[in-house]
Amino acid sequence: MLLIKLAFRNAFRHKLRSGLTILGVAVAILAFGLLSTVIDAWYSGVEASASNRLVTRNAISLTFSLPLAYREKLRAVPGVTSVCPGNWFGGVYIDEKNFFPNFAYEPNTLLELYPEYLVEPAQRAAFLRDRKGCLVGVKLAKRFGWKVGDNITLRGTIFPGNWEMTIRALYKGARANTDESQLFFHWAYLDETLRQTTPSRAGQVSFYLVGINDPNRAADIARLVDAQFKNSLAETLTETEKAFQMSFVSMSDTIIMAIRVVSFVVVLIILAVAANTMAMSARERTAEYAALKTLGFSATTLGLLIFGESLVLSITGAGLGLALIVPAAKAFGAAMSDFLPVFQVSRKTLLMGAASGVMVGLAAGIVPARMASRLRIAEALRKVG
Repeated sequence: MLLIKLAFRNAFRHKLRSGLTILGVAVAILAFGLLSTVIDAWYSGVEASASNRLVTRNAISLTFSLPLAYREKLRAVPGVTSVCPGNWFGGVYIDEKNFFPNFAYEPNTLLELYPEYLVEPAQRAAFLRDRKGCLVGVKLAKRFGWKVGDNITLRGTIFPGNWEMTIRALYKGARANTDESQLFFHWAYLDETLRQTTPSRAGQVSFYLVGINDPNRAADIARLVDAQFKNSLAETLTETEKAFQMSFVSMSDTIIMAIRVVSFVVVLIILAVAANTMAMSARERTAEYAALKTLGFSATTLGLLIFGESLVLSITGAGLGLALIVPAAKAFGAAMSDFLPVFQVSRKTLLMGAASGVMVGLAAGIVPARMASRLRIAEALRKVG
């Protein structure tokens, strides 16, 4: 108990220096937490993927389509429970800066495959009834001030023209990592319009969402699907939804690696700052440590005292930084919602931040503790200043 009391008193003896050290650790932990959360946000689509969903696309590239005729053949594959044709629409609302994901899907199958999209029963029924109706995430609706019943127009980029639709339903995510910034509308509306305007593009699907009855057989079912279309005009590549999402994330591997490196460099920099603070404190108290040794304090006890002082500073700073991570992440997430729709601080990030604070405290105290343990009483008391 005496050592703990001494550690706290020593830690805050030089108030300005201690305060700046704590602030530095807090800022470093805060930066580390935000950077880690950015990486988690990048992988949010991967983490939200379900093991009972596959994605079938053209084997050449996602930019090449598949015939609508594949739908019934996919349903006939053993283990497949549902098939949902889908197209990335790429529509623009008013201006290009108002980017958000928008897709054309078969609505019944979409809602069956994604039970994490929570929709009120009345709104769900209205969305399924209206061929020109759309389903919008609550975050997206909040962003533009939309409400159920509003009429909106998307300007097509991949599919030219002005596409009018009515917001019939809003969905909330059942999980924290569910993307609530998307818009879905009826695939039939897209296809029927194309039959009138561009018949050559009708009856084509960007990809199929495939529901399966046994996630453990995902690889086998994927092989069966691809084997069925082997040597056809449009061969397929079928993979788990997680692998499909990872293919997009992997395009940003360099950026993600850079963010990871920066986050750890921040911790190393504050480690150097904390180590310098502890070294200064140890040099200033050389005579005190010598006096404690004359009173019977062992080298181990002095080492524990120095480690305790270092940990008090680092843990206090880490605690302050961790307390600021969640509100800072909410503010940052709100500002970056157009690019990072899911921005939630994970428990893993908080634990890593806490562990970093402890690590900094222990590492910063190693050299001063070693110096104190090797201190010779006569030489220390002989020094002046």
